[in-house]
Amino acid sequence: MKFQPDTLPGTNVITRVEPGRVWVGAAAFGQSIVVPWQGPVRHWGPARFEDLQPAHFAEIAGAGAAVVLFGSGERLRFPPPALLRALVETGVGVEAMDTAAACRTYNVLAAEGRCVVAALLLAEGPV
Repeated sequence: MKFQPDTLPGTNVITRVEPGRVWVGAAAFGQSIVVPWQGPVRHWGPARFEDLQPAHFAEIAGAGAAVVLFGSGERLRFPPPALLRALVETGVGVEAMDTAAACRTYNVLAAEGRCVVAALLLAEGPV
């Protein structure tokens, strides 16, 4: 039996994930990106977890999302609360997970028509 994915028209779908690379539709990305449920995928400033600044999350706060899924790279890392302040103050929920899990969760929520944004780190920093 062949299954057909159920997607809403105009919704971004993450189609493949590898260490250091993510595909949204047919387009491959090898640097940190922000994937909104609709609209263009764009580069995201921090290359590594250690590069994260409050401004990186503040730029996402105005995207109109109900929830932001933060993909921290190949392993789960939680950003300090001070970095997430702009999201919390605007009432946007935020969940941290490894990047592959963030991609899977993003696809489920986007397919449900939820206003979700994935902020994905694709490079690894020191452990």
